Amino acid sequence: MKKLLMVVVLLTLTLVGYRIIQADNADMNTTTNVASNTSTTSKLTSVNFDDFEDIPPSYVDEDPSSISGATVNSSPTLPVTATSSFSCDGRQHCTQMTSCAEATYFIQHCPNTKMDGNNDGIPCEQQWCK
Repeated sequence: MKKLLMVVVLLTLTLVGYRIIQADNADMNTTTNVASNTSTTSKLTSVNFDDFEDIPPSYVDEDPSSISGATVNSSPTLPVTATSSFSCDGRQHCTQMTSCAEATYFIQHCPNTKMDGNNDGIPCEQQWCK
């Protein structure tokens, strides 16, 4: 009988504590949501796009040397012909290349290559580009 009474008391205290915590969280969430929704909504809807007219466009493919005041890290690169027959096909390592020209094309045009360990712009120095 004592054990049953103890279990009932513990369950009652747990339920009361849970309701108190839920009430506190509900009050905090309501206050936060009301404050953030009214101010955020008005800020998001009042964007004036005329402010962006004086920003000059920038292009990812733009030649860095044509930008005034830009400093270009000039690292030695090997020439690759403009009419290259190479294409990015997922190869990343020197053992997968067949020539210095191919390796050079890959480090200049393809992502995630692992052929220039010392970052000097010359790939596969021990195998192809000696």
